[in-house]
Amino acid sequence: MSNPDELLVAISAAVESERSNQMSLTVVVGGAVITGRLAPEAVWRERVAEVLKDSDRLGPFSDVFARGSRGNRSGHDEAPTHLHFHLARILQGSLGIPETGGMYRVAIKDVSAWTVGDLIHFDQ
Repeated sequence: MSNPDELLVAISAAVESERSNQMSLTVVVGGAVITGRLAPEAVWRERVAEVLKDSDRLGPFSDVFARGSRGNRSGHDEAPTHLHFHLARILQGSLGIPETGGMYRVAIKDVSAWTVGDLIHFDQ
């Protein structure tokens, strides 16, 4: 979307202000369908940093996530620009990749379609 959807920005702002991870959302970005739960950016960064810290090869990158962004919204006056998914999957046919869910950061301006809820595929 060239102009971010105001409703989607408001949903992201509500997630940020509540520090909750219970909002399920499904978005279409560049033709990919991503479904999962939103997390506040600070919580998302902490979780990514924890995962990276345990890796021999990727451990040094954990500090990048742990210290936060330089463009951090002071006082939360600025509208969120990204959605932070955890326990999320990229849907491909009847599969959700990864099966256990991953951590994805999506620019709100790149979302072409969305719906509330987490899509689940079942093999029948």
